[in-house]
Amino acid sequence: MTARIAYEAVEVGTELPAQSFPVTRAMLVQYAGASGDFNPIHWNEKFAREVGLPDVIAHGMFTMAEAVRVVTDWTGDPGAVVEYGVRFTKPVVVPNDDTGATVEVSGKVGAKLDDNLVRVDLTAMSDGKKVLGMSRAVVRLA
Repeated sequence: MTARIAYEAVEVGTELPAQSFPVTRAMLVQYAGASGDFNPIHWNEKFAREVGLPDVIAHGMFTMAEAVRVVTDWTGDPGAVVEYGVRFTKPVVVPNDDTGATVEVSGKVGAKLDDNLVRVDLTAMSDGKKVLGMSRAVVRLA
């Protein structure tokens, strides 16, 4: 696969289509099984509260992975992501109900670099709070 977006077609400030991602307790249990991260703060409400959290929280790496989907969907090629990093600023609190939480992600081209590379700056929010800081992906475009 190669990126479907041409380097020449984007400018600094080009916005990527925003997306919303649901996060449920069931998804956290599935992620725990796939990742091997069975920390009880991600599935046990009693334990999460005992350690000072407001409720069960999503895995940071799960949140990070959901956010970068905005970039991979935009490029059409997950392999176009050359570099990706974030800072975890607030947890995604996932209530035990039929709705769970939502992570809302937007992105825009923050810089055009050499060799058909662009830096995409992402904003990830949940419940009105920024959950990822300095969320940036370097992507190779066509």
